[in-house]
Amino acid sequence: MQDYYKILGVSHTASAAEIKRAYRKKAKLLHPDITHSDSEAFRELVKAYETLSDLRAKTLFDESFAYRTESTDRYGHATFDYRKWLLEREDEESRAKLIMFDLTHGNEDEAVSEFKRMNMTHANFRLSYWFGHEDFMDYGFILAEELVIRHEYYDAVLLLSQIIQMEYKFNYFKFFFVEVLDLTRHILRNNIEGFVNDELAIDAWERALDLRLGNKDDTFFLLKMAGAYERIGDSETAALCRDAAGRIGLKTGA
Repeated sequence: MQDYYKILGVSHTASAAEIKRAYRKKAKLLHPDITHSDSEAFRELVKAYETLSDLRAKTLFDESFAYRTESTDRYGHATFDYRKWLLEREDEESRAKLIMFDLTHGNEDEAVSEFKRMNMTHANFRLSYWFGHEDFMDYGFILAEELVIRHEYYDAVLLLSQIIQMEYKFNYFKFFFVEVLDLTRHILRNNIEGFVNDELAIDAWERALDLRLGNKDDTFFLLKMAGAYERIGDSETAALCRDAAGRIGLKTGA
């Protein structure tokens, strides 16, 4: 049996986030659209990722290789507690790094909770400011997926909007960008109305208009915004949204 950790190039103690990132980075090098061949290496990479990203399959694989994670320093030495050090600080950089540290060390609930807290208490909080664009886009998308799992849809939209705007500048995700767009589109169409209040829903749909998701989606968002504006008593803005949706329809012949 091949060692799937070696295929992905990660330690056997790697977190789910690190496994996902390693897979995406290698897949962009081995993808058949790049190599122009039916790559055995790519198939092995996919198999490794499918195994290590499935909890039951990963457990069976780890047992077969007798992998064990040590819970203490084997030398008995005192170690620097980086997480504790971050927790003691309230500056945005430290809290951003705490979010990513927790995300990559099996503390996904804590990462999600801290991200939500920072969004609520710090105006214009942006993880992307504190990380290189590759780190932010990889781990940011993983954090967005964790937010969706916990039904934190508005916060997921905030994060995905940043990722998509950055992708248009750097073209990093390439083969995986469709996955990013599909998740964002699904949330905006199915998990905003009725899940958050109308003010937050309007904000989410307004952000969506800048994401280049297409005329059909933009029309959908404008009409949803119109309905939300009506509910909060702003008929004038609701009419403007309907007019904008109509103009898109005329331009596209819809």
